[in-house]
Amino acid sequence: MIRIGLTGWGDHPAAYSKTTKSSDKLFDYSGHFPLVEVDSSFYAIPAVKSIKRWIEDTPDTFKFVFKAYQGMTGHMRDNLPYETKGEMFEAFRVAADVLLQADRLALVLVQFPPWFDCQVKNVQYLRYVKEQLPNYPIAIEFRNRTWYDERFVEGTLSLLRDLDFTHSVCDEPQVGEGCIPLLPQATNRIGFMRFHGRNIHGWRNPGNADQWRKVRFLYHYNQEELQELADAIQTLNKQVSELYVVFNNNSEHDAFPNAKEMMEMLELEYEGLAPKQLDLFDED
Repeated sequence: MIRIGLTGWGDHPAAYSKTTKSSDKLFDYSGHFPLVEVDSSFYAIPAVKSIKRWIEDTPDTFKFVFKAYQGMTGHMRDNLPYETKGEMFEAFRVAADVLLQADRLALVLVQFPPWFDCQVKNVQYLRYVKEQLPNYPIAIEFRNRTWYDERFVEGTLSLLRDLDFTHSVCDEPQVGEGCIPLLPQATNRIGFMRFHGRNIHGWRNPGNADQWRKVRFLYHYNQEELQELADAIQTLNKQVSELYVVFNNNSEHDAFPNAKEMMEMLELEYEGLAPKQLDLFDED
């Protein structure tokens, strides 16, 4: 089954009715898609009560991709709100368990930074992640091209298979070492794809972090590009029993329409979505 969704649910205006409250956005979102990627967990591990509310607000078949906390991936190295690495992973497990036990966890997304390159110490860290998160479906996303160098790519995929990690297949700007190629290759029974757009000029950090976040994923896929991605989806789907696809090109709200277009291309219709809210105050 191919499930398509977006990164986050709070910033997709086309998904909500005009009267939707902020607290009801997830419910409205789940009337359009059967999947969402939780990106807020990258910045702070959410409280159990918040996660239980997410579950209550969505249909029984709705799934969450739960992004690993930034301290677990090396994005944040100093001033961590945990005394030890073990304590940090334990806090994340407590949160992820809520989704896992409710059968709502699609994947834990462990996305590494551009400086996490292909070398022995980082291979060992991948093994450490497996030890810390042994009972969870995990997707590994690299942001350093060395993992896909012709000398290492088969070893990279073999390592992911050995650890039973899902290979996060990405479409992103091809510029420098801080990017990876689109390689629709599965490493276990679960497929995962993330579409970041192709904004080459916005991909690199120009120095202003706040401005960079606003432009990095500023991109609207055209029909030719969407067809290229649809072909990649079909290629990967033949290798897996479950495929999750997330559009992350949302700096200017392009993720929603692109995801809808992809659903049409693939002729996907989902049953069991939340009922869509009516705009009772629409003008004729």
